[in-house]
Amino acid sequence: MLLCAAVGLTAFLTVGGAAGFVVGVIGFVVALEAVRRREPSWLRQERDRLAKDLPLAADLMVACLRAGQPIAGAVDVTAKAVGGPLGDRLAWVGGQLRLGAAPEEAWQALSSEGPLAPLARTMSRAALSGAPVADILTRLADDARQEACAFASAAARRVGVLAVAPLGLCFLPAFVCLGIVPVVAGLAGDVLFP
Repeated sequence: MLLCAAVGLTAFLTVGGAAGFVVGVIGFVVALEAVRRREPSWLRQERDRLAKDLPLAADLMVACLRAGQPIAGAVDVTAKAVGGPLGDRLAWVGGQLRLGAAPEEAWQALSSEGPLAPLARTMSRAALSGAPVADILTRLADDARQEACAFASAAARRVGVLAVAPLGLCFLPAFVCLGIVPVVAGLAGDVLFP
């Protein structure tokens, strides 16, 4: 709130007068909306951890299912093994399945979580169609790993670009002063004083 007030006050003082008041109010409102829409860091960290743990959880569920566990048992074992936010959500789904909830409804509760939406869709479809879950979960784990690899590659490229930007800001003035200004001054001297 203090930051938003500072933005509004700065806009007011910069423009001044009645127009400055209007610009200050608009700056305050825009800054306030930007602060409200910003995602908290704990939420971003939780979402990143969910995405990171999803391939492992899918692989663990596949191993349990291929060993003969029912889906509810595989979900419980995976929830205990993975832990963290994904383990909590899987434990909730496992509890719902043990209590007799419809599997598609229990899994659909996870569809609002960004990284878990593919898992929720996959398990809901498998529950409705009766498809073999182990094969579908294997594909889901592979897709999640490929997505994580693509995200890491994009982040590495972004770091490279961000590392070059300060160098450009340092070298550009030097290039202008040492490369362009002497050439322009020499040409101007030849044109103005023939």
